[in-house]
Amino acid sequence: MAKSASISMRVNPQIKAEAEAIYGSLGMTLTEAINIFLHKSILEGGLPFDVRQPRYNSETEAAMREARGILAGEVAAESYDSTSAMFAALDE
Repeated sequence: MAKSASISMRVNPQIKAEAEAIYGSLGMTLTEAINIFLHKSILEGGLPFDVRQPRYNSETEAAMREARGILAGEVAAESYDSTSAMFAALDE
């Protein structure tokens, strides 16, 4: 089947780069991955996966926010000289 239609869309550059890296590691381009998504959507008659708001308890959500902050460099990560020091801090 000839490909003659195009889709133009704007995405966050970091999201695009991460997606390209993931699909590249699988041996495909982002365009190929999007085509697979579209074909699968047609086969499924909609999105090919469940779309739901994840529900976590408040402690888990707080830990996830902290982890994202650490990854973004917004929160300083704690470090320890030994495992015993780490476990002592966890017991506090």
